[in-house]
Amino acid sequence: MSRRVYMDHSATTPVDPKVVEAMVPFFTEHYGNPNSLHGWGKEARSAMDRARGQVASLIGAEPKEIIFTGGGSEADNLAIKGAAWAMRDRGRHIITSAIEHHAVLDAFKWLGKNGFEVTVLPVDREGLVSPEDLRGAIRPDTTLVSIMFANNEIGTVQPIGELGGICRERGVLFHTDGVQAAGHMPLDVRSLPVDMLTMAAHKMYGPKGIGALYVRRGIKLTPLIHGGGQEFGLRSGTENVPLVVGFGMAAEMAAERLSKGEHEREAQLRDRLIEGVLSSVEDSFVTGSRTHRLPFHASFCIPRVEGEAMVLRLDFAGVAASSGSACTSGSLDPSHVLLSIGLPHELAHGSLRLTLGKDTTQEDVDHVLSVLPPIIKTLRDMSPYKKA
Repeated sequence: MSRRVYMDHSATTPVDPKVVEAMVPFFTEHYGNPNSLHGWGKEARSAMDRARGQVASLIGAEPKEIIFTGGGSEADNLAIKGAAWAMRDRGRHIITSAIEHHAVLDAFKWLGKNGFEVTVLPVDREGLVSPEDLRGAIRPDTTLVSIMFANNEIGTVQPIGELGGICRERGVLFHTDGVQAAGHMPLDVRSLPVDMLTMAAHKMYGPKGIGALYVRRGIKLTPLIHGGGQEFGLRSGTENVPLVVGFGMAAEMAAERLSKGEHEREAQLRDRLIEGVLSSVEDSFVTGSRTHRLPFHASFCIPRVEGEAMVLRLDFAGVAASSGSACTSGSLDPSHVLLSIGLPHELAHGSLRLTLGKDTTQEDVDHVLSVLPPIIKTLRDMSPYKKA
């Protein structure tokens, strides 16, 4: 195995060395509690304020609209449970889609067991939510809608402007899980009708264990964690300053890459990869939308092959790939996302996700295209499922 190619950036990204460099002093030198009044504490508070501004700037928000959390899943839970609970006296009907991350779906399920009525919107074969379906689902007692910005498994980008606009017309709060999109697509909450947006540092070359929730000024949430009242009263607990600093640096670097058109470069490589797979692997097809798609994301269905077998063979060949979401890859059940777009179980088991990053080269893509077809042929020769 001479060449190693990482093609699983939707699962996580490597921490950029500049991010590590920014974080280290806050483990060893500037270790004060940011809530303390002395100089050590003031150093930490100043660093947090700077990082909050960096994260806010990435999406066009104000610093005070950014709430740091322990990750994307916590931010989703704070947005959904916090908003629904805060508005429970106004109404208990909430809406989401069938292809959300489990952090969203399970939060809705929990609310459904605690006095809320949940509507789950279907998606079409490309994974898109119909604005008209959303419009028809909103009722006088609807208080919250949560629909992800872009899907982690199939890469489909939703019509967030249109969906959020419907919610704003009807006076309903709109949350979007932007974990896959933030730092990879230009986002501006000043022009988007979004009330809350979730982000995670480790999806944009920052550290794991730190996320953020954008909360538009004036939105009231019930906190999940009570205590010292940190994060404007919404997330108690002494702040993890090194990780916050790392998130800030990662966000600043992401903004710089976007300004230089990195997402366009990745989209070109993505298209090269997609066309290469479709032309070299018989009967393969893309899952998700070809036109409304994350710039770094390619996902396929490979009939007559098990996804796990492809991932293991690719790993042996030095290529990191995924079959579905890394958050649920230990499950033997087919992806709920693939089932929701209408794939039968046997095809849903044959999913392959290849996601590029800022360091991915054309040579990396071509290497994947050289090793994948022989792997598929070997697995199909061994498979009991034969072409009809």
